Amino acid sequence: MQTSKLEGMEARYVTLEDQLSDPSVIADQNKWRALSKEHAELGDIVAKYREYKEADQAVRDAKDILEDKSQADLHELAKEDLKENEKKMEELDLEIHKMLIPKDPNDGKNVILEIRAGTGGEEAALFAADLLKMYIKFAERKGWKLEIANANETDLGGFKEVTCTIEGKNAYSILKFESGVHRVQRIPETESQGRVHTSAVT
Repeated sequence: MQTSKLEGMEARYVTLEDQLSDPSVIADQNKWRALSKEHAELGDIVAKYREYKEADQAVRDAKDILEDKSQADLHELAKEDLKENEKKMEELDLEIHKMLIPKDPNDGKNVILEIRAGTGGEEAALFAADLLKMYIKFAERKGWKLEIANANETDLGGFKEVTCTIEGKNAYSILKFESGVHRVQRIPETESQGRVHTSAVT
């Protein structure tokens, strides 16, 4: 746990909160936007660090109770609290460690998603349509804005190719590993003899 670094981040977060409510900062929209962005970026890790500190305090309180023989009636409850909060601290420590890893400078950017049918003919085009539906639903769940910019649809409702723009928080960070070839093995709707086909989409 990089306590000194996290304390510094929390102190900066509090300073930013004060600055964002300052009328002179609010009047300067460029400065306000820059500070708002920094405030939002620090928000998640500061929240986790505060949770960690609460769990740490709960662990110390439980240990104090267990060392106090006059509070023997609370020992069982204290043991449960101790176990629960020590586990919570371990989980939060791992989460915070991941959050402190330097980010890709592109992680906060938006995305242009291109889906192109490859090997498999019409079945690949149908698979491309399935992938598009999946990304649309995923974007909805994330609260992102997805718009289809260009589409080349087939007669059976598939897509030879489709291009979308996706705007939203950490869109690139989450979707950047989706690039490459996606394959599916299944009996396609276009197959009359029940044979399994392999189709690919990029």
